[in-house]
Amino acid sequence: MRDPYEVLGVPRSADEATVKKAYRKLAKQHHPDANKNDPRAKERFAELNSAYEIVGDKDKRRQFDAGEIDADGKPRFTGFEGFGGTGGMGGGFRQSGGRASDDILHDIFGDAFANFAGGSARGGARGNRRSNFSGFESFSTGATGAGAGGSPSTKGADIMVTARVRLEDIVGSGKVRVTLPNGKSLDAKIPAGFEPGQQLRLKGQGGDGTPPGDAIAILVYEPHALFRPDGYNLRLDLPVTLDEAVLGGKVRVPTLEGAVDMTIPAGVTGSKAFRLRGKGLPDKKNVRGDIFVTPRIVLPDGADAGLEKLMERWREMRPYDVRGPEFSS
Repeated sequence: MRDPYEVLGVPRSADEATVKKAYRKLAKQHHPDANKNDPRAKERFAELNSAYEIVGDKDKRRQFDAGEIDADGKPRFTGFEGFGGTGGMGGGFRQSGGRASDDILHDIFGDAFANFAGGSARGGARGNRRSNFSGFESFSTGATGAGAGGSPSTKGADIMVTARVRLEDIVGSGKVRVTLPNGKSLDAKIPAGFEPGQQLRLKGQGGDGTPPGDAIAILVYEPHALFRPDGYNLRLDLPVTLDEAVLGGKVRVPTLEGAVDMTIPAGVTGSKAFRLRGKGLPDKKNVRGDIFVTPRIVLPDGADAGLEKLMERWREMRPYDVRGPEFSS
């Protein structure tokens, strides 16, 4: 994978808030649901999330900056200290500090591998080092752990899924249903102060392995039939009749927890939104936003002779301009 800082478009000196802001902006821009006609959107989105897995995690970012892990989060092998700077063992052992490398190996590993060597790690003179070091052969073919035949355990791959969060569940159950690629579904806790694009890591729900990988759920809003999220506030268009707009009155207004009564003043035009305090979404401190209600005047279906006559008379008697000169140029 490319350098995660390059993927996120931030410098290495960027603070946590800058990294988070950049990730959320790009996550919204490249989310597959917003780019259904772009076959590469899923690939870019996965790369973006992998980059944030590194730079957005304090420990992994420190390890990456120190060169301990690569851009995929995998440990970098730098070789054993004292081998004269070789990157591995393939080119033969070199002397370091004036001592033969097999002596150094014995000093480092002798006690640990004495049983495999068939004798005491320190038993025998220097001339007997060669037979002691043969313990590596026994060690490499013996059992190394849970894997059969000495095969090292391999962690399962992480998988990424998109989970849609219902607005009602944010203020209600506090749970989001996550469906995994294998068809399994589970309920997970919605993070406090949820914002779209957040990641939710489900331990052990990823690919098979020892240990199994994790499932990383990208949380987005489930589109709502009435409400439009605006930060922690909600926007609602409220249909009103012509007489309600002219005369005012009480109307029932839906919220995420049931309808409430709201008084509409006479003469509303839809140019002003009315506020229902504390009926929006909760932030990280569980303080609720508001619902902003905008009246939308709806005329009756079909022709209404009486209304048409009234409007003709009104146009003659009370003409007025609602658009201003900037609309006529």
